[in-house]
Amino acid sequence: MHLQAHPAPETSGARTRMVLRQLAGRGVRDQRVLAAMRWVPREWFLPPHLAGDAYTDAPLPIGSGQTISQPYVVALMTEQLQPKRTDRILEIGTGSGYQTAILARLASGGKVFTIERLPDLLVEAEERFRRLGLTNIETRLGDGAPGWMEEQPFDGIIVAAAAPRIPAPLADQLAPGGRLVIPVGDLASQELVILQRPASGAGEGLTQRQMGGVRFVPLISRLAFTEEL
Repeated sequence: MHLQAHPAPETSGARTRMVLRQLAGRGVRDQRVLAAMRWVPREWFLPPHLAGDAYTDAPLPIGSGQTISQPYVVALMTEQLQPKRTDRILEIGTGSGYQTAILARLASGGKVFTIERLPDLLVEAEERFRRLGLTNIETRLGDGAPGWMEEQPFDGIIVAAAAPRIPAPLADQLAPGGRLVIPVGDLASQELVILQRPASGAGEGLTQRQMGGVRFVPLISRLAFTEEL
C-alpha cells in the first residue's frame, strides 16, 4: 500500500486529543487501535457541513438514513475484534468507510472485505479508500448478513448494524480462533456481543460474551430486520 504518511495534518491535534480523552480516557488500551484512530482523519468520512464536528464523541448522519458511529464505539469494537496485521476481516455495513479504514490500517498485511447495501454510500467510501492509499480493501454491494462465502473463513467479522440475533452464516464463516463482534437486540437498543470460535478442534462450540449496551441502525436483511421495519 502507498499510504499517506500523515493524512490531514491540520487535524492531527484534534485526533490526538480524541484518542487521549475519548478513547484511552475511557479504557481503550490497545495501542495499535489507538494509533490507527490517530492516523485516520474522521472528517474525510463525513458530509462537508459536519466536518467541524468530526472529533465529538457522537454518532453523526452520513446520508441515506445511516450514521457514522461515535469514535469510542469504533475503538471498542475494534479492540474486541483484536485484529492482527495479517488477518482477513469481514465487515458488514461499510457506511462511510471509517471503520473499514481503521481495520485496513490494522490488517495492513492482510485484507478487509466489506459489504454495503446502499450504492451511493459504497461509491463514496471507495473514493475515500483511494484517497488514503488503502489498497487492501475489497468491496461488495449487497446484503451482508449471509457473509461472503467465496472468501471465508475470516479471522474477524465486525457488524456495524444491529440484528435481532446473530446471523448463522456469519458464525459459520469464522476461522478457528476467529471473533465476531455484533450489536444484538431490538430496534431501540442492543448489547454488543463477542462470539469466538475455539482455536482448535478441541473446543466445544462457540463462546459468547456481552460488552454492554449500544445503539445502531438496523441490519436490513432477510436474516435480520426486514425493509418494512
